[in-house]
Parts: sequence; structure tokens; C-alpha cells
Amino acid sequence: MTATGTRAARREPSTRGGGAQVALGLLRTARPRQWVKNLLVLAAPLAAGLLLEPAVLGATALAFLCFCLAASGIYLVNDARDAEADRAHPVKRHRPVAVGLVPARVAVTTGLLLLVAAVLLAVLTSPAGLVAVIATYVVVQLAYCFFLKHQAVIDLAVVASGFLLRAMAGGLAAGIPLSQWFLLVAAFGSLFMVAGKRYSEHRLVGPGEAATRSSLKEYSESYLRFVWSLSAGVAVTAYGLWAFELTTPESGNPWPALSIAPFVLGLLRYAVDIDRGTAGAPEDIVLGDRVLQVLGVVWVVTIVVGVSVG
Repeated sequence: MTATGTRAARREPSTRGGGAQVALGLLRTARPRQWVKNLLVLAAPLAAGLLLEPAVLGATALAFLCFCLAASGIYLVNDARDAEADRAHPVKRHRPVAVGLVPARVAVTTGLLLLVAAVLLAVLTSPAGLVAVIATYVVVQLAYCFFLKHQAVIDLAVVASGFLLRAMAGGLAAGIPLSQWFLLVAAFGSLFMVAGKRYSEHRLVGPGEAATRSSLKEYSESYLRFVWSLSAGVAVTAYGLWAFELTTPESGNPWPALSIAPFVLGLLRYAVDIDRGTAGAPEDIVLGDRVLQVLGVVWVVTIVVGVSVG
């Protein structure tokens, strides 16, 4: 085989495996491990102290399911779209579409069906607010798959919006008003995670590498450090203002202020992984860092006690 033929074969590997293997590949491409991100729909009901009310819990569960379907649909479309670029990535080259286990056409078809199912589920079971959030997520993320991911800075904002929309979804599904502080913390906390993800990817593939993601060549490590440092600072400030607003001498409720400590420590712990360049997959950090999990539990407990007392 000629050198040209070898390169072509590497770019477009032949599809292999039977129906069972293709189904397993589709499941892997749907990334159920990343559904942990969709637990952000619990944020607004938790902050309002209403999560355990049956009606709120049911509405939030539907929001979670809608985002699981929508996110998996986006992953399938994205992997089909990025198959060639993924083959140049040291980690993504093992994805089922990139290695030829799942045909690109099958991935796109399955992805679009999941996206339609997510919107239909929201339309049939949820208020207009959640329908608008799911529809916005689908449109913005599809635009990201096709062209926005190549636009520096815009790509950070679009990925961060995915986290923000998840955080908004639970409140909108249950009819819970979203405070300005909640939106600020969610927005800049999301940007913190996304900038950390890009920083880790920058460290992994090297500076100026455009084969896997063209926007990476526009970023330096110092710029990405600036973004995640700025985002963390704004998120902590907004969270502190919210907590101190609830902690007044008249209320006699110190718990919101006490929750600042595990919140900040959690961000600092996550920042350790960013600084190491190992924050490319936030779900791996959340599921694998026991100290971060303990801090998360302590934070949730202080929030629940705080809103219950308040």
C-alpha cells in the first residue's frame, strides 16, 4: 500500500463489527457516564429548599431525563462530525465512530432521534420554560458542532451555556424563580469548568495544535489560566453575596455563610486538577476525587440546613 493509501485508510477506517457491537458503540458514544453533569438540574430546587417535594422532584426528574436524551444526541452528532479530527487526538481517537465501530451515518441518525425525543418529552410533560431551555440547548449545541467550536472565546461561552442551561432547567421545570445570584454563580462556575477543560486539553495536545480543535491555537495557557481564575473569583464573590444576604442578625441563620467554606474549598480542590492538566473530563473528577465528593456532601448539607432554617 502506498503512503497516500495508508493515510487515507487512517483517516477513514472501515466499519467493523456486527449489530451488537454497533449498539454497544452507540451506547459508548452516548456517554452515559457524562449524565452526571445533568444532576445540575437539582441546583435550583436544592437552593430553594424544595427538592424533596413530590411535585418538584418529579418535574426535576423529567428535566434530568430530557437533558440525558439531548446531551447524548449531541455527543452522537458531534462524534460523527469530528471523526477525522478525533483520529489525531491521543485520547479521542479511541471513540467508536473514530475507530470505525459505528458508521457516521448511524451515529447522526441516532443522535437526531434522541434530540427529537428530548424536545417532544419536554413539550408533552413540562412547562414552556423547560421546553424553551431544551430547545435552546439543542439549537446552540448543534451550532457548536458545526461551526461555533472553531471560534475562539465563543466556544468557551457555548460550552459554559450548556452547564448554565442545566442549572436553570430544574427551576423552570418546577416553577421556582431563579435569583440573580444563582444565575451568576451558575454562569461563572460553568465558565470556570470549561476554561479548565480547555486548559487541560491544551496541555494534552500541545500549544498551537489545530488538528483536533482549531480554536486551541488561539489560546495560550496563561490566557486560559486568566479565564478560569477570573471565573472562579466572580463565582465565589456572587456566592458570598447571596450567602451573606441570607445570613443576617435578624434571621439567626448562620448556615448560608458557613456553606461558603466547602464551596470555596471545592473550587480550590477542582483547581488542583485543572492546574495538573487533568480536568479534561469534569465527570471523571467528580466521580473519582473522594475529597471533592466529601466537600460536595458537606456543602449540600449546609445548604439544606440553611434553607430549612431560613
